[in-house]
Amino acid sequence: MWLPWMEFAAVLAVLTLLAIPMGQWLARCFTSDHHTWLERLSYRALGVNPGEHMGWQRYGAALLLSNAAMMLLGYLILRLQGWLPLNPLQIAAQAPDLAFNTAASFISNTNWQAYAGESSLTNATQMAVITFLMFAGATTGVAAGAGFVRGLARSSSKDIGNYWVDYVRVFWRVLLPLSFVLALVYVWQGIPQTLHTETLDTTLEGARQQLLTGPVASLESIKHLGTNGGGFFNANAAHPFENPTPLTNVLHILGMMLIPASMTYAFGSMLLRRRQGWVLYGACMVMFIGFLSLVFVAEQNGSQLLARAGADQQYSLTQSGGNMEGKELRFGIVDTSLFVTATTAATTGSVDAMHDSLTPLGGITPLALMMLNCVFGGDGVGLINLIQYAILTVFLAGMMIGRTPEFLGKKIEVREIKLVMLSVLAQPASILGFTALALLWPDASASLNNHGPHGFSEILYAYASATANNGSAFAGLNANTPFFNVTLGLAMIVGRFLTLLPMLAVAGSMAAKTTVPAGPGTFPTASPLFMGLLVFVVLVVGGLTFLPALALGPVVEHLQMLVGQLYS
Repeated sequence: MWLPWMEFAAVLAVLTLLAIPMGQWLARCFTSDHHTWLERLSYRALGVNPGEHMGWQRYGAALLLSNAAMMLLGYLILRLQGWLPLNPLQIAAQAPDLAFNTAASFISNTNWQAYAGESSLTNATQMAVITFLMFAGATTGVAAGAGFVRGLARSSSKDIGNYWVDYVRVFWRVLLPLSFVLALVYVWQGIPQTLHTETLDTTLEGARQQLLTGPVASLESIKHLGTNGGGFFNANAAHPFENPTPLTNVLHILGMMLIPASMTYAFGSMLLRRRQGWVLYGACMVMFIGFLSLVFVAEQNGSQLLARAGADQQYSLTQSGGNMEGKELRFGIVDTSLFVTATTAATTGSVDAMHDSLTPLGGITPLALMMLNCVFGGDGVGLINLIQYAILTVFLAGMMIGRTPEFLGKKIEVREIKLVMLSVLAQPASILGFTALALLWPDASASLNNHGPHGFSEILYAYASATANNGSAFAGLNANTPFFNVTLGLAMIVGRFLTLLPMLAVAGSMAAKTTVPAGPGTFPTASPLFMGLLVFVVLVVGGLTFLPALALGPVVEHLQMLVGQLYS
């Protein structure tokens, strides 16, 4: 009984220990005055001045325009795929709407896939578009996190750093070396890394079988370290070539959580407020454990409807082991539950089981984590999303005690709150708005494999995943249609940039303020009380926004399951 919880505790303890040196590494990367020869060479190649001081407008414009250029490049390559080399299977180019969806997906760090990777992409596009944009999207997120924290740390300053310096350093000092080392470990564990497209093998029955291969290990490493999530194969991390052993499963989990968890420590180090960083880490961990417990208990208990079907002994025996539908026997419910929670908490989107087969209550965990989008979150942007709730918590606490709210020695005023609320409201506006549009669209229902509340959950999950830049899916929805490709692509762009840019503006505004010493009426934010209030505000403000939608989906499905109503 205690073994699953001991495994959970061990993995989270290892994550906590790794967050300290990784956080120190990130902080040094963000604050170093030294440029390596590779970095100087990169500045010359890009034609940028590393000594330029950027305000938030300049920083945000560089981020936005560079991402737009890389997205356009990815789109063009996908449209020209049929004429590119390394295509012995003669795979055709993607359609315009699918190419737009794919390019938007990978530049926004979403990695939603409306196609089967092994049969829709060549090795050339897997490397030149998918892996390239995985690095680009993740590097952008961490660089934005660096600029944001730097803005909070500075006093009476008009700049938040240099975007190109942050981007180049994150790439050369963090993501590339980590990905290289992890890829070697993956190869050791049996993940393929080759330019050969296929191999023909003889099965035990004597039949000939085609196995598709490619540069899988290199994609898998940045896929998880970059909180990307796109799979080389359609089965994603449930495929034995992407996730062959229990060790790779744990490494996937630790890889996707490593940088988001370490950003809280880097935050405390850069601001010389280590305790504040641990408070943020603790708030994320409290919510993570709560949602992990929900999905594990729900999947372990399984369907009560099947458990009551005592007339059929086979069902009774099967259900006694929990809900194993859609799960790999080699991972089981314990490892699957941890993976489900980690991949949606860190907005990675990699899956080692089919989320569509989760119980109704189990399905609430990935949905809720994507809707909140701040329980560790994606590389760099997860911390930014958490800080927006921290500022909102300070504001609400200040209103209750009748004092001007302060955060990190800076006054929180009308401008900051307006920008924070713009970022907070962009998420539900995109998720709920596009979900409502899909429900009204004439042909959208034809893409559903399920009816009733579960069908609603499939659409809701798709837009929650796109807006949260997660990329996982309930998988019962055929999203490869012009309508879904375009609307999901737009949701990815909104979720990435309309939430990020307002918070960069907050960082610029905070950097311009003068730091004032804490007074007798200052509400302490580096305390367990603030951590509890932060968790409360995240769950109330974020949770209540989506409660009606959750009630129409998984909650209704669970209640109907209890009374025996099923849908074909």
